[in-house]
Amino acid sequence: MNDQRQAMDLGFTQEVIPDCHHVCLIFDHEAQRRKIVSEYLAAGLKQGDLVRYFADTTSPQEVRAWLAETGIDLSKAEADGAFGIARAESAYCPSGRFAPPEVIENMVARYAMARQAGYHGSRACGEMTWALRDIPGAGRLLEYETRINLITETFPYIGMCQYDARLFDGATLFKVLQVHPFMVAQGQIVRNPFYMRPEEFREEFVSKQS
Repeated sequence: MNDQRQAMDLGFTQEVIPDCHHVCLIFDHEAQRRKIVSEYLAAGLKQGDLVRYFADTTSPQEVRAWLAETGIDLSKAEADGAFGIARAESAYCPSGRFAPPEVIENMVARYAMARQAGYHGSRACGEMTWALRDIPGAGRLLEYETRINLITETFPYIGMCQYDARLFDGATLFKVLQVHPFMVAQGQIVRNPFYMRPEEFREEFVSKQS
């Protein structure tokens, strides 16, 4: 296993980004979301990553159909443990409430498992609509998104958070943009001009809450 820093192939674009990064996909068009997400997941499997999808409004059958269209042998990937689908609410709220430190701890454990198993890297993709429900701790969503940016590892990993612009309000989406260093715009990956470092975001967020 090579632990040197390397670029991550996202699949849906020719651009690559440094490893260990956090991407935001804000969408309002299902066909474009499907293309981006399926190619992102497929690229991870082709690259030899441990890939996980956390589904909320999309059924596991739909996600499997997306990947089948990319030519991925999903039955083998699932049997080998390289790919898995879980309910987003169960993944983000394993104890019945949303506790960001607990979720981050599980993420780091997943990276360690992938490294030990000899995977090239680890990538995940999560639908964030679960946070719109009346789940204890859901108001800590931005805390979670900020904490992800504090993780530093030598093992390549990438996370893509999906936000449906038809369901989340504009103010929330702007804050979401501020905590993701990379964003998908017009089907391409770009450095997010709205991104704020965790300490900057916390300072501004707290001051506005005072």
